[in-house]
Amino acid sequence: MRQKKKLAEKAKATKTLPSKFTTVSGEPIEMLYTPDDIAHLNYLSDIGFPGEFPYTRGIHHTMYRGKLWTMRQFAGFGTPEDTNERYHYLLEHGQTGLSVAFDLPTLMGRDADDPLSEGEVGICGVSVSSLADMEVLFRGINLANISTSMTINAPAAMLLAFYISVAEQQGAKPRQLRGTIQADILKEYIAQKEWIYPPNQSMRIITDMFEYCTREMPQWNPISISGYHIREAGSTAVQELAFTLADGFAYVEAGIEKGLNVDEFAPRLSFFFNSHLDFFEEIAKFRAARRIWAKCMRHKYGAKNPRSWMLRFHTQTAGCSLTAQQPENNIIRTAYEALAGVLGGTQSLHTNSMDETLALPSEKAVKIALRTQQIIAHEIGVTNTIDPLGGSYFVEALTEKMEKEAEEYFEKIDALGGVIPAIEAGFFQREIAEAAYRYQQELDKKEKIIVGVNEYVEDSKQIEIPILLISPEVEIKQKKRLAELRQSRNQEHVIKASDALRIAASDGVNLIPRLIDCTKAYVTLGEMCSVLAEVFGVYEEPAVF
Repeated sequence: MRQKKKLAEKAKATKTLPSKFTTVSGEPIEMLYTPDDIAHLNYLSDIGFPGEFPYTRGIHHTMYRGKLWTMRQFAGFGTPEDTNERYHYLLEHGQTGLSVAFDLPTLMGRDADDPLSEGEVGICGVSVSSLADMEVLFRGINLANISTSMTINAPAAMLLAFYISVAEQQGAKPRQLRGTIQADILKEYIAQKEWIYPPNQSMRIITDMFEYCTREMPQWNPISISGYHIREAGSTAVQELAFTLADGFAYVEAGIEKGLNVDEFAPRLSFFFNSHLDFFEEIAKFRAARRIWAKCMRHKYGAKNPRSWMLRFHTQTAGCSLTAQQPENNIIRTAYEALAGVLGGTQSLHTNSMDETLALPSEKAVKIALRTQQIIAHEIGVTNTIDPLGGSYFVEALTEKMEKEAEEYFEKIDALGGVIPAIEAGFFQREIAEAAYRYQQELDKKEKIIVGVNEYVEDSKQIEIPILLISPEVEIKQKKRLAELRQSRNQEHVIKASDALRIAASDGVNLIPRLIDCTKAYVTLGEMCSVLAEVFGVYEEPAVF
């Protein structure tokens, strides 16, 4: 400690850069970290070994020496045919799992021919309105042999039903299927704003998915609790950590209230985090997340199965860190963010493409993003040893600090009555808005630098890179396919399946089997969502000032 004070005194008399020495999130960083900063930590109980409680150093004993993370590039655009072609391209170039991006109408539970879908069909993801679309989307891909992640929330149960039906057409049973459906509706109310039903009714759908997947799909993750969108909305790293885990605990409590044993469903809960630009802050965030989850699951919720204690997560590099200016710089940003995810112990990883601030990624940009992961995996040596930054005075001190600050947020959320009352009170929304405003002020004052945006700016013409454009023909094709489907399907089966879904929603019966019946009758996504809206109502967000 004496040496550290001497260094601080010398520093005062020495010229330093006119920088603000804080993390991207605004956390102050000391000039030097020493054994004194972590002297109070107990190695076995606070840090430990990989594959052992509290999993600070990773959830597997061998980590990447035993198995690399899944390289799962997020992809989806245009028609199901367009995206199916991209999937085959990615699998041929070494991708090891699929990740489906849906367009805005699909995310909102609306069909391609809905008037509110006009101009958005296939633009930000693939358009899926019915089982017929899903059949084309996975044509030539054996769903029993691939792990698939689907990023969708409010209508997640309907898309899961489509997926199950396609797999059964291929001869696969639900229990053979591996993958994850995001389904995290709480973060929609907090950050992304793509909801349909009120929170309590949405939680009913989630717990129905927990129950069904626990019994019928033991290899499937029925939810991916997502901090990614919370961070993209402008939160700090600590807010992403705290709000995401608070959502996770809310789902655990809902599952227990449903009558499920925590060890029946908790091992299949997964998480989805953002990997932002502050290298060490992100690594500390991932390590703190594992430790917090393990302690709470074991001590607060009484989970006995060690798999219930393990926080498994997917990482995506930060979309909000990418810039339209000097877009090739985004390759470098993404590489560092991906490396932070790997050093933080992720189970799967998506690397953003350099052109994503301008359009959906081109094939060239996607390949560079995938190659970034492969270079990290095979060329730079970081997979040779487990948690190579473990024991770093800085990383361990930062991990502990983030854990403590997350605990402070949990107390605030509990004081408001839990996650849903906090959502309804606008707590999360205000916290994120204030954090985003503070960061923007730092950029405006050049206290934080973004290369090519507020410093090192070039007046010359922007570098030309290939851009993927979505033709208006996509919407025409999708509307035509839907019109043909409505004409050719058995209308009696449509009515019967829809009525059964309505009754199940009213009577509290598990919805998933009825949704599967609807998909097989070719009831559309929008029609199923409308049936549930008749029973559950539609959510309107209260104004937050």
